[in-house]
Amino acid sequence: MLSLNIPSYPAKIVMRNGKNVIFDILRRKYVALTPEEWVRQHFIHFLIEIKNYPPSLMANEISLSLNGMSKRCDTVLYNKDLTAKMIIEYKSPNIGISQKAFTQICHYNMALKVDYLIVSNGLNHYCCKMDYANQNYMFLEDIPDYHSL
Repeated sequence: MLSLNIPSYPAKIVMRNGKNVIFDILRRKYVALTPEEWVRQHFIHFLIEIKNYPPSLMANEISLSLNGMSKRCDTVLYNKDLTAKMIIEYKSPNIGISQKAFTQICHYNMALKVDYLIVSNGLNHYCCKMDYANQNYMFLEDIPDYHSL
């Protein structure tokens, strides 16, 4: 797998039915090792180990209903009251981050109304803080530490 612009970690990768799978600590199971999953697992570990995000308040592949259609957010960070705080959307490293990715995460946010949105392909990461009072958003220089959210 590609080297990413995120600290590496000792990934648990095994072969099952002739395919590589990687252990997802949030779902507590092995999942197919795709390029996007490679990014997700590295990013999750980065948030937990470097940015101090509590794994107990994070979840992967969260289903939501949007205009009568079932969609799935890649990762959601929750507040302690279990309201959504942040949506994270991952792309494969070979896919550039485009307006399409931001449109996708903004559609998810129509249902969840979170404070932060992150899009990452493992090489480039974009984080914005929502400002609902002024119907605006601001891109941040860095991914915030959990305690500064």
